[in-house]
This record gives sequence, structure tokens and C-alpha cells, in this order.
Amino acid sequence: QRRAELALSWNDPLWGRRGCAEPIAGLPWAVPAPGPAGRPPMLARHVQRLGRDCIAHWNGSQIFTLNNPVYSCMRWAGHYPWASFPLPVPADSSANWRLPPFFGPWRQFQNCNWQLDNFIQSSCFHLPNPSMKSEGEEPLTKKRRLSGQHDTSTPEKETNFSAQKEALCLSVARNEEKRSSKKGTIKRHWEYFCQHSRTMEIIENKETDQSSTESEAKFDFTVMSYNILSQNLLEDNSHLYRHCRQRLLIWTYRFPNILQEIKQLDADVLCLQEVQEDHYRTEIKSSLESLGYHCEYKMRTGRKPDGCAICFKTSKFSLISSNPVEFFRHDIPLLDRDNVGLVLLLQPRFHCKTNAAICIANTHLLYNPRRGDIKLTQLAILLAEIASVAAQKDGAFCPIIICGDFNSVPGSPLYRFIKEGKLNYEGLAIGKVSGQEQFPRGQRILSIPIWPKKLGISQSCVYEIKQQQQENAGEKLEEGKVDKAQEIVITSEKVSSKLQHHFKLSSVYSHYFPETGIPEVTTCHSRSAVTVDYIFYSAANDDPAAQPGAEDSCCGGLKLLGRLALLTEKDLWTVNGLPNENNSSDHLPLLAEFRLIER
Repeated sequence: QRRAELALSWNDPLWGRRGCAEPIAGLPWAVPAPGPAGRPPMLARHVQRLGRDCIAHWNGSQIFTLNNPVYSCMRWAGHYPWASFPLPVPADSSANWRLPPFFGPWRQFQNCNWQLDNFIQSSCFHLPNPSMKSEGEEPLTKKRRLSGQHDTSTPEKETNFSAQKEALCLSVARNEEKRSSKKGTIKRHWEYFCQHSRTMEIIENKETDQSSTESEAKFDFTVMSYNILSQNLLEDNSHLYRHCRQRLLIWTYRFPNILQEIKQLDADVLCLQEVQEDHYRTEIKSSLESLGYHCEYKMRTGRKPDGCAICFKTSKFSLISSNPVEFFRHDIPLLDRDNVGLVLLLQPRFHCKTNAAICIANTHLLYNPRRGDIKLTQLAILLAEIASVAAQKDGAFCPIIICGDFNSVPGSPLYRFIKEGKLNYEGLAIGKVSGQEQFPRGQRILSIPIWPKKLGISQSCVYEIKQQQQENAGEKLEEGKVDKAQEIVITSEKVSSKLQHHFKLSSVYSHYFPETGIPEVTTCHSRSAVTVDYIFYSAANDDPAAQPGAEDSCCGGLKLLGRLALLTEKDLWTVNGLPNENNSSDHLPLLAEFRLIER
């Protein structure tokens, strides 16, 4: 008889109330029933047995199962510990549905924040997810089946069912919490090239005295390069961000995320590009100063209200000089673009040499893929300024770090020029200089020389006055001989198609994953996903990435201790590319740790 009553369908108009009279107050669907031997009125048997017999542990992800589609259920144990009520919902599990009027004390329930996502994480409520991909997200019983364990529930084990349900709901809540916390996050690990990592250095500093000679002889520091995406440029190029939800693109949402990234990575030197001037003045500068940074900023010379900034921790460095670089020239038609750069000369603190210095440069070169001539000229101006700032009294250069968005891909002629120190551009098409376009339009060839003589920069990427002074240093020549030597140099440069610079630079990143050969990516939006951001540095002799001949041009050098690993394009699209909920720029921050090595 009990089985017959329990078999009643949901469509039963009497809900099993055959022979019943008045409903119990507060439960219009429950009625008293004449019980045997003076028993008090009770719920309909169909409902009474609901919490004991009907709910069987058939499937861990569905507490209650009937022929009708039931997507979820909940034990309202906080109010009715004696019963468990099923909650049948339609196939469309929308967050806008409402509870039936009989379901629980509504006055207390209506005060809570009723959102389906929140409710899933805070109660024994489970929606089976059809898009589960990993075994860690599988329901409990499905895990058992996959692992070869069978569900052997017996009536004797029904007493432990309450504890099982609580454990199941806790597991579900944790899985949902993990999924929500992982949503939009990118995992990047730290790659070490030396046993003496930054963590070990921190431990050592706690155990040893900073004033000791051994501690002072080692100076480790970190450098970050980060294009934070100017809000003005974002809005002007909205077609690049069609994959993003609009709320993720507003500055009031983006800036806290960017600041949080900077706090978390905690670099000693920040090289930032696309720093919007009004945001820098009102928010960025003050926020970074509160974190212990001193900020230097150079705004672009045109209408675009953004620029480059270099910020360093005053506890690690002191400023020797700040040198802004403008690439725009009124009298040179080739240089009609408003990109800029910034070159700082910093003195490390807590170092044994009082005259030790490090040159930090930051730039954002022109984007236009078909104007390689402008890109190379802008780069030559930056290198000339670096040569002027980093020059030492003995003719060598102090250690150099060049960061920025170069709008050029690895292996391109511009990239090879930076890394190899030389480039023969004879017959090179302008559109192939940066390598941004696989099949560049137009076949215009670079002119020889690329920039006019009145720019004042030689083919060796130094200011011509400085070059002449270096050539004539230590020599006593007559005035006529000096003029003749200058004419010979100028004449030879006019016909030369070879560029060179005197820095032996290495790249922090290898640009390809060695295991798979898949390219690393520093920027990812609706149009492309490539590497255009770099950190170049003058490597010491014992550095694994040192270029041949580094000892000839650099006073000491820098040893790469570690770097923050980059990601593939596939990795980034798993979190819907860039920007996303947690990464609010279309570029990834680059981060490297160096040790200053003295000659």
C-alpha cells in the first residue's frame, strides 16, 4: 500500500489526499488523516514518507529522482529538520524563477541575496553541469563508477545518508567555488636560471646583516615591462575588444586590477607604456607612490594623451638623471609621429661601489606595420640617447636594460638589429622591418640612408658629436686634419647600408616554448596574438644568455636569475583572451630578476 501511494504522480489532483478533510495551517497542501488508535492528525503519507523512503541515494548529483525532469533539490533542514522537500524546476534553469509559496518561511528567505550562483555555493543545492570536462568536477557517484567502485547503497546504510548528503553538498560548494575563483585567471609560474632565487635572497637577508661586505657585493632586483592599455586608445580601437564584455572595459573596473597586478608582482622597477596622462596625474602616480615608488613620466607629443613611465622603489635605487626622448621632428618629414621614450640612470643602494649605475630605458615604438623606416629611426634615436646616458669615463657603458612595446615580432629585422647589434638593410622592404604582417602590402624599399644627416645621429646609432669626440679622444690633431677626418666619416656613412650599435643585448624571453616550439604571446585581442613586448639587457660574461663580445663593451653586466613565464595563445583564449575579468590590459606584464655583476 505504501508503494502504491508513493507511486502517485505529480499530476494527481488530490496529491494522495483521499478521504482527507481540512489542511493544516500554513501547509495548504498537507492535510490531516484519520489515523489508527487515536493517533493525532498527520501529513499525507505521500508527503510524510518523502523525507525517509523516497529520497534514496541513487545518484550523488541528484538527491531526488522521478520520471519528471528534476534538475535540483534542496534540504531545508534549517527550518524543517524532519522533512526534505524536493524542488522540481523546469528545464530552463534560469536565475529568475521564484520559489513556490509553500516553500519555507518566506519572510526570512526574502531578505537574503537571491542569486542562483550565490545560492549554489552557500547551500545544499546542485545543478548538474553538462559541460564538466575534468574528473575533478565529476559528481561523486560518477567518480566511483570511473574508478571501478560500485554504488552499493543498502537499507542498512541509510542512517549515514544525512552525513553523506552534507559531504556531497560541501564538495559541490567547493567545486563551484573553485570554478568561480578560477574563472578569468591565468596561471603563470616563475622560471629560475640560478639556484640563488629571490626567495632565497629574502631568507638570507633576514639571517644576515645588510652591512656585511658579502651581502653588499650582491645586488638583486626585478624589472617589469607592462603596457597597461590607455583608456583613450581602447575606446578609439573598440573593434579590437569585441570579445570582451563592456563592463570589463571601463577604467574604474580596469585600474584596480592593474594596480593589484603591480602589487602582487612587486617589481623594483616598473616600465609602463600607454599611461594616460590624466589617469597618471589623478590616480596612477599617487597609488604607486604609496607603494614606495618614485615616478618619472613622459607624455606623447601629439594629440594622444598617453606616454611612458618608469617607476622605481626608493628603497632600492636613487635617481641620477632622467632623460625624456621625443621622436617627433618638425623639420624632418620622416619623423612626423608622436611616439616617445624615457631613459633613466639609477644608482643602486646598499652597494659597495658608490659610482655603480644602471641605465633603464622604456619606449613604445610606432605601431604601423608598413612604416618600418620610422620604426628603425625611432629606435636609432633611443639607442643614441642610451649611449649618451650610459657612457662611463673609461669609454665603456654601465649595465643597460631596455623595456617596451616595440611593435615588432621575434626574428624580424628590427628585432635582430637590437639583439645582434647590426643590420644590413639594403633591399629590405619597409613593410618587412617589423614582421607584423606575413604578406605586407607594397614593395617600397628602405632608402639609403634611412634618415637624413640633419637628424644628427650616425649609422652607429650615436649622436655624431659624441662619436667624433670618441674618435678623437686622446689624440692631438690639427684643426684642418680634424675637419678632413669628419668629412671622410660623413662621406662613408652616406653610402653605407649597415646599421650598428655598441650594446651587446640579450632578450629575457626565448619567445618559443622549448618543449613544443609553440610561440609565446605578450598581447592577445580580437585581431591577433603575438609577442611585441620585450626586456633586453646587457648580459654579464657568466650569464647563460650572454652575447659574444659582451666584455668588450659593458662595465660588468647583468645576470638573469629568473623570469615570469609567458603563455600561449591557446592558454589566453581559455580565459577569453585579453582583457578579461582579472587581467585588464590587452598585454601581459613581463617580469625578470637580475643580479648586478661588477667588472
